[in-house]
Amino acid sequence: MKTYPLPSLSLEEARALQFKIVDTVTRHFDGVQILSTGDLGVVKGLNKPTYTRRVEQVLAEVFGAEDAVLVRGAGTGAIRWGLTALFRSGKKLLVHRAPVYPTTQVSLESMDAELVRADFNELDDVRRVLSENPDITGALVQLTRQKIDDRYDCAEVIAAIRSQNPSVKILTDDNYAALKVPKIGVQCGADLSSFSCFKLLGPEGVGALLGRRAMVQYVARCNYSGGSQVQGHEAMEVLRGMVYAPVALAIQAQVNRELVERLRSGEIPEVKDAFLANAQSKVLLVEFRENIAERVLDFALRHGAAAHPVGCESKYEFVPMIYRVSGTFRKQDPSLEKRMIRINPMRGGAETVMRILKEAVAEAKSEKLD
Repeated sequence: MKTYPLPSLSLEEARALQFKIVDTVTRHFDGVQILSTGDLGVVKGLNKPTYTRRVEQVLAEVFGAEDAVLVRGAGTGAIRWGLTALFRSGKKLLVHRAPVYPTTQVSLESMDAELVRADFNELDDVRRVLSENPDITGALVQLTRQKIDDRYDCAEVIAAIRSQNPSVKILTDDNYAALKVPKIGVQCGADLSSFSCFKLLGPEGVGALLGRRAMVQYVARCNYSGGSQVQGHEAMEVLRGMVYAPVALAIQAQVNRELVERLRSGEIPEVKDAFLANAQSKVLLVEFRENIAERVLDFALRHGAAAHPVGCESKYEFVPMIYRVSGTFRKQDPSLEKRMIRINPMRGGAETVMRILKEAVAEAKSEKLD
């Protein structure tokens, strides 16, 4: 099985990004403000907390966007508001020929979007579909993989769309990619980028939308009520999470690479293959020789692996997550659920993951023999 995971930042690159974030913060906050938990309410002239606006400005500068807004609803909310800004109900939307992420599908259905599919792995197909559908007004490009064999490059897909129909507005789903990869969607030419701050060690339920100022400000105006605002203390949590996320995620990527090497070397004989994939976060996929995946998951839980995802890389998830393969992958090939699992080491090391996996596999095999 061949996979094409997104390139991860090296530890050195992640450290440089951390330093960039901190430097940007010092340009928008003074030394007293940065030690504050932030303000509350709809401040006159801003219609939001002043600290929230400052954090949005930091976000925009770090990612090279014209503007940014923090929204309710985490990554799903950011995508939904991004669609609202660039797309009108009942119109045609270009998407990849693959299963759509379930929560995104809900948003698209609620907008009565007419989905027009093209294979993003084949740029000629993207151009052909756009040529045959000149009334396509928007495009949604997911940076991480929707199918195991996806290999497209976000920047190349965006460039192909622009070359064929420059009027198409492009939103990228940058969940599981932001602060992990060298560039997110807006840095590749998209109109808007969306991601969850909860997946970047931030607070629950907060998402970020970055990009064209007119679109971002439209979303800000739509969220005019006090109850819609991300409060100052939440925005400051977003900032604190962002500072530590790049290096933590780069270490996680290093651990994943070590695990692939050890599993492919035959350290656990029951493992047929192991490889990295963005499904949706960049994880280790482990394929067993026999259909023992479900029992391995049961026993891994007893040995300390996370029982279930919280935000799939949230601040609460520091022990390794050993879990079933993603829903979009299962939809493509239902048989994977019987023989394959995914592992995200989170903040754990390779030794911890290997110990839990060895113990779980041994117990699953013993039970089968009984």
